[in-house]
Amino acid sequence: MAEAPAPAVLAARAAETRVVVIGGGIGGLLAARECAKVGMRVTLLEATDAVGGAIRRTELDGVALDAGAESFATRGGHVRTLLAELGLTDRIVAPAAGRAWLAGIPGVGAAPLPVGGLLGIPANPFQDDVRRIIGWSGAWRAYVDRVRPPLTIGHQLSLGRLVASRMGVKVRDRLVAPVTTGVYSASPDDVDVDVAAPGLNAALTRVGSLSGAVQALRDTAATGAAKAPGAAVEGLVGGMTVLVDALVADLARLEVDVRTATPVELLSRDGSGWRVVAAQVADAGEDAAADSDDDSAAPVENEFAADAVIVATEEYAARALLAEAVPALRTADAAEAPQIELVTLLLDAPALDAAPRGTGVLTVPGSHTAKALTHSTAKWDWVRQAAGGRHVVRVSFGAQGEPAATAELDDDAAAALALSEASALLGVPLPAASLVAAERSRYIQSQPASIIGSGERRSAARAAVQETPGLAVVGAWLAGTGLAQVVPDAVAEADRLRRALLWD
Repeated sequence: MAEAPAPAVLAARAAETRVVVIGGGIGGLLAARECAKVGMRVTLLEATDAVGGAIRRTELDGVALDAGAESFATRGGHVRTLLAELGLTDRIVAPAAGRAWLAGIPGVGAAPLPVGGLLGIPANPFQDDVRRIIGWSGAWRAYVDRVRPPLTIGHQLSLGRLVASRMGVKVRDRLVAPVTTGVYSASPDDVDVDVAAPGLNAALTRVGSLSGAVQALRDTAATGAAKAPGAAVEGLVGGMTVLVDALVADLARLEVDVRTATPVELLSRDGSGWRVVAAQVADAGEDAAADSDDDSAAPVENEFAADAVIVATEEYAARALLAEAVPALRTADAAEAPQIELVTLLLDAPALDAAPRGTGVLTVPGSHTAKALTHSTAKWDWVRQAAGGRHVVRVSFGAQGEPAATAELDDDAAAALALSEASALLGVPLPAASLVAAERSRYIQSQPASIIGSGERRSAARAAVQETPGLAVVGAWLAGTGLAQVVPDAVAEADRLRRALLWD
């Protein structure tokens, strides 16, 4: 390993190093922060009018709420560490205790999600809450898993195929599919067992049955020796945008130049560095400028010279920008990403005071147009207090290979559909008059890391990036979805890049 340069030398090199970060989601904000920490001159360019990416805020009748991601997984402790650095530890809160429900169960309707399972796979198929959903025939079929000969056991890649072969299609379709669709926006047949449930295949081979393997993993997790897949989540009082606000304030302190409404149109090599060309739309908020006859509101070309570039956009945009500089990342190789629509409803609905379906509802695929619902005022105490006796419900549409049912609707029609779905999923009448306000958010969810073949694709893309001097790429499409994966990945990639820039 090369000897580290003297601190004064590193500081001088950093002060002369120009970095452009393209994309202002959490990955981009963190990467910019890591580079600025050591004194690099950083410019961050965000195409939309606000940074934060999938973390965004809305206000419904005076109530400030999350209109995107509402929580973070606690696994790894990376997000908590970041929050501590930003002085936000006192804002961290856990969701209310309570069970989620399943809806759309053939012959049953709705029922609480069984306890004691793993990704919906039950440890005991005869458990009352399991049998209620899959019936006696489903329970006996699942029990066959316990008596199958050990020689039939092998390594199975697909979670759906593993569950169906071992415990039957009712367990797969009624228990596992709602979980994978709600959590990963993907069919269980497309989910990689070893990624979604590490250790499950090994436990199956060791124990001899899938239900036994689930119990073994849960027992191991209970002793503290390991974390069970599907770790707990936490949130922030005031919403996850509190994190974005804190990062933006920290970037200002570090003198990072953050520019919104600045879409990058061209990224190319320029000698040993990079040339970044962005089209910035001039501020049309001033009436005088908007009404004048000059061309001040026309797009203005902006060029930035950089020693290094960090691309922090979604996958299609990243591959398009890097198609020339990194041919291995040509756009044709981009994975299909689920198009998700989230409709947040503020309701005046006393019938929901008792939280009739717990903190949320998952649906059996094909049974409803919505894939999931979160009863936010039942899940988060801060939301309940902010709502002032009213209720906040979030209805999610769209999954892998399944366009959102709201995609072709206008905002009013989307809100009406979400209200109808909420009524059906929560099992209470919600007339149109109960709707106080609604907000519709659209976003592209990066292909989950748990999808079969996703790991190989990400590894190939990352290898191509890391072979290119002065380049890093961060974000969910390479790190995996969720802050628990995006945060440590962005920090690690930024550290790799700045070491190469300052030490070499």
